[in-house]
Amino acid sequence: MRIFQVDAFTDTAFSGNPAAVCLLTGPAGPAWMQQVAGEVNLPMTAFLAPRADGFAVRWFTPAAEVILCGHATLASAHVLVEQGLAAEDAPIRFESASGPLIAGRDGGMITLDFPARPVTAAPPPPGLLTALGVGRPAWTGQATEDFFVVLDREEQVRELDPDLTSLAAIDTRGAIVTAPATRPGADFVSRFFAPAIGVPEDPVTGSAHCTLAQYWGDRLGRRELTGYQASPRGGTVRVRWHGDRVTLAGQAVTVSSGTLDDAALPRPAANSGR
Repeated sequence: MRIFQVDAFTDTAFSGNPAAVCLLTGPAGPAWMQQVAGEVNLPMTAFLAPRADGFAVRWFTPAAEVILCGHATLASAHVLVEQGLAAEDAPIRFESASGPLIAGRDGGMITLDFPARPVTAAPPPPGLLTALGVGRPAWTGQATEDFFVVLDREEQVRELDPDLTSLAAIDTRGAIVTAPATRPGADFVSRFFAPAIGVPEDPVTGSAHCTLAQYWGDRLGRRELTGYQASPRGGTVRVRWHGDRVTLAGQAVTVSSGTLDDAALPRPAANSGR
């Protein structure tokens, strides 16, 4: 069973967001997938199983399964094309817990057609702003799984040093923090913290951009934007918001590949799952 490490939303190794992509060759249950993700210990591991019209995909952090992940899906599409398992000039269909997802190509970019994740105004949960180290936000809201905090300036986002232990105790998958960009080539900047699911800070977060695209599209009056995730590794995500869908675009680089040895393969009698 082959497994790959890919840096997503970047064209340079050791930047962007790392993901593992595991190509399943038989039945495997969620308990085993969680063990592999914990052993790999990257922000996300994607597990792909071939289907008649594409691939089924599931995503796991080192601590939990999630229902949507952009960077690991981009990494998956990159691996499938690189390994000759999908045509470079044809869409790739993924079946997921968030419904069908489509990956394609636009020049040198991989594109992902994802569901929009709208945000609505809401007060922050008790303790959230203190855990983030934010005094007076410009705006706060609730998205599908995450809390959303808008600051006035890019440097406020870059300089955040949150209390991750306190943040992990708050009832939310994660916190998206964003501000208008001052750096050339970007419209907005963001960071994403999700210690409750085993990801203290995610380097570049595709699912968060499904929320950021709508918020900044409304605020700036544009449907096509460029976001920069200002984590220590950094990464660029180009977004296009169209109704209830968002297109994410980025590049990816394979860093390593290998195989899972027999001792690590799932045992059919001990596994069950969809």
